[in-house]
Amino acid sequence: MRFKIPFLLASAACFSLATNIAAPAAANEELPRSAGTPYAAKGVPDRIMLTPAADPARAMAVSWRTDARQQATEAQITVAVDGPTLGHGAQSIVGAPGITKNSANGPAIYHKVRFDNLTPDTVYAYRLKGSAGWSEWLQFRTAAATPEPFRFLYLGDVQNGILTYASRVIRQAFRSNGEIELVLLAGDLVSQRDDLDHDDEWGEFNEAGGYNWSIAPQIPATGNHEYIDVELADGSESRKLGPYWPLQFALPDNGADGVKATTYFVDYQGVRFIVLDGTSAIDLGTMEEQTRWLDKTLASSAANWNVVLFHQPVFTCARPDDTSEVKAAWKPVFESRKVDLVLQGHDHCYSRLTSEAGKEASARMRADGKVQGPVYLVSVTGSKMYRLNDRADTQPDRVAEATELYQIVDVDGDTLRFRTYTASGSLYDGFDLNRGKDGNRLSEIDEPTIAERICRGDTGPDGGPCVARAK
Repeated sequence: MRFKIPFLLASAACFSLATNIAAPAAANEELPRSAGTPYAAKGVPDRIMLTPAADPARAMAVSWRTDARQQATEAQITVAVDGPTLGHGAQSIVGAPGITKNSANGPAIYHKVRFDNLTPDTVYAYRLKGSAGWSEWLQFRTAAATPEPFRFLYLGDVQNGILTYASRVIRQAFRSNGEIELVLLAGDLVSQRDDLDHDDEWGEFNEAGGYNWSIAPQIPATGNHEYIDVELADGSESRKLGPYWPLQFALPDNGADGVKATTYFVDYQGVRFIVLDGTSAIDLGTMEEQTRWLDKTLASSAANWNVVLFHQPVFTCARPDDTSEVKAAWKPVFESRKVDLVLQGHDHCYSRLTSEAGKEASARMRADGKVQGPVYLVSVTGSKMYRLNDRADTQPDRVAEATELYQIVDVDGDTLRFRTYTASGSLYDGFDLNRGKDGNRLSEIDEPTIAERICRGDTGPDGGPCVARAK
């Protein structure tokens, strides 16, 4: 029996690729590479990244890379079946020609397609064309059309020691916590200023996540290291978005005017995820536009929960001062629009903060039964670590230093369960948010957690040297 899927449309043309692609390296210019085999494109698709549409119940997108022989953008998709006959009923998708990018690892072609008119809460299988043949069949499930329980993973900066150190954290998260349906990345996925060629860094990032990136939709935010420094005509310095971001991700086109490549929102089973770009806001003058868009997007949200993701934290755990521009512009909106979670990175330490007045004031508020405003989180996944600042003892409810972490969040009706785990899978922190008519109430978990992880002088929490440095 042949499966026909008339509801699948090829709409790759709806994605516009940025044109600020870096020029290829000069032939005699030696760029550093990661250890082992360089990340050259081959005949089989790689760097496969699944991303949700604004309505992931009915659309998904995928981006991937091939060698220079595969000029055409070709994919196949079908409703998943339980036997090895996926190709029999597959719908072919032909997208816009790929974009060529040269790097120290040679030329590669980046492709994107979008799968539209999908059926909610349905498992699909897709595969992608390379010059040597098709990729393996990869599966994803579309979101349900109504609020349903689901689980997502939140990762702080992956940025440094991507394959050496961060990979084990990512893999531990997926190994220990099945049915992760979304992945939120709080910026600085790579370094862009580290001692590796940028292509190597993106190669390590894709290898660290492996096939998980292609089956669990990704919701990434940009960090400052997704940008590159440029010199303007007058000699002053500025930034522009690095060339790999618009190639690696096929994101919804519903963000703030002038910042649509890096701001967007996704509605997933009762949660509105809103992604902001702190680097553009602070350094490129888009704060006002993003703030207006943020307020409008929250005002129009019909979701049970609203989660905001961006890089530079409102309340810092390592730097001497909070991020003043972000704090002044966005914190009032978070509070007035009753945002539930604010997920951030940048500080290379861990912090869970529920009251600017400090953890003692926060504990009294909970004891008195008062409602909880936004919960502000900062976390880190990669190997670069910063020392905690002088407020860490009194302001956040829980902190960690020199510790690689991942966070699992379960959404179930009027309850949101947040758990933080170390790289080895030990429970480190957690709380439950319970929604009532007058707002959220936070409950500390009664599950056993490991001891606080901080450096003691020059000794780190694992007994070796403290690898965190003062910021």
